[in-house]
Amino acid sequence: MNIKDITKHELIGLNTEIVEAKNKALVGLKGKIIDETKNLFLIQTKKGEKKVLKDQITMNLKVKDKKVQIEGKELVGQPEDRLKK
Repeated sequence: MNIKDITKHELIGLNTEIVEAKNKALVGLKGKIIDETKNLFLIQTKKGEKKVLKDQITMNLKVKDKKVQIEGKELVGQPEDRLKK
């Protein structure tokens, strides 16, 4: 997985942390992405599953022991369509 092309890769299974969000209660949320739809991520946290709207967050993804910050709005769309780009 090339970090520069992270938006073109499968994100399910990656660890994430929300660093900015319109809903301030989401900031600091950590967990593993377990599912993805056109508009949201399903994240498994220590306290259970949380649904997070993509276009309202900025998150750090852990890839190969490196953190990559990405705007959720860059990921809006069907995952399979994003992977084809």
